[in-house]
Amino acid sequence: MAETFLFNALREAIDEELARDPSVFVLGEDVGHYGGSYKATKDLYKKYGDLRLLDTPIAENSFTGMAVGAAMTGLRPIIEGMNMGFLLLAFNQIANNAGMLRYTSGGNFKIPLVIRGPGGVGRQLGAEHSQRLEAYFQAVPGLKIVACSTPYNAKGLLKSAIRDDNPVLFFEHVLLYNLKEDLPTTEYVLPLDKAEVVRQGKDVTILTYSRMRHHVMQAVTSLVKEGYDPEVIDLISLKPFDFDTIGDSIRKTHRVIVVEECMRTGGIGAELVASISDRLFDELDAPVLRLSSQDIPTPYNGTLENLTIVQPTQIIEAVQKMVALRV
Repeated sequence: MAETFLFNALREAIDEELARDPSVFVLGEDVGHYGGSYKATKDLYKKYGDLRLLDTPIAENSFTGMAVGAAMTGLRPIIEGMNMGFLLLAFNQIANNAGMLRYTSGGNFKIPLVIRGPGGVGRQLGAEHSQRLEAYFQAVPGLKIVACSTPYNAKGLLKSAIRDDNPVLFFEHVLLYNLKEDLPTTEYVLPLDKAEVVRQGKDVTILTYSRMRHHVMQAVTSLVKEGYDPEVIDLISLKPFDFDTIGDSIRKTHRVIVVEECMRTGGIGAELVASISDRLFDELDAPVLRLSSQDIPTPYNGTLENLTIVQPTQIIEAVQKMVALRV
């Protein structure tokens, strides 16, 4: 085992896959000589050359379209979005090209494409750099959506995403890059469609992902001291949801709290609650409780910024309220 930062875990995954498969290459703004906006490709151009770490112009629609074409012809591109919010400029290429071409070509083309980069609410990055795009893309057919949350799952999931024959949106949180964890020194991969049971419990199921996993676990530390026993599940796969794991947990606890950084209206949690109602309504002993970000552009002011997203104290109060409903 070796202690590794999350950004280095991503770098290791990219390095290993570049070495393993000559069809893999990285493209994006400053991914080469600069090493990526959060150093996930630092110095890799020295090892693999400028054509496999391809610095692009500031033109997201153009280089995303180029990557889709490269994927159609047998390469495995990894796009780094310097900030995931910038990829709204490439929404057409992601939705109408990457997501659809395998279907509209009758299966004649595969689109082995990874689109990865930083997103989420940081520390005073302002509204345009605090985007949570997972819900924007969840309705797009043909995409897989993954959100990493630890150095361990970041590396294993990214390696799997690069090997997948479908387009994968790989969301990293801007505040988790300096998270440390011991990683195996041997190679490993993780499934893209499986949730992780972070903590077993019997009182209530907490469904979360990305940075909110850590807010939830901070709250759970206090809750356990008070005698509560929550079960925590990191969704990881935001499309498709792992309803085998989710269902097993709900059948045990019969109560659900969703904790997300996504917006409340039309967010990941909204789809999750609807799906739980469709599939597991008879297992619920109480309405699903949803803790989401405020439906406003993220303020630059630090105090106001904190008020727009879910804090551990709110999670503690939600669990106390939910368990108090137990009959």
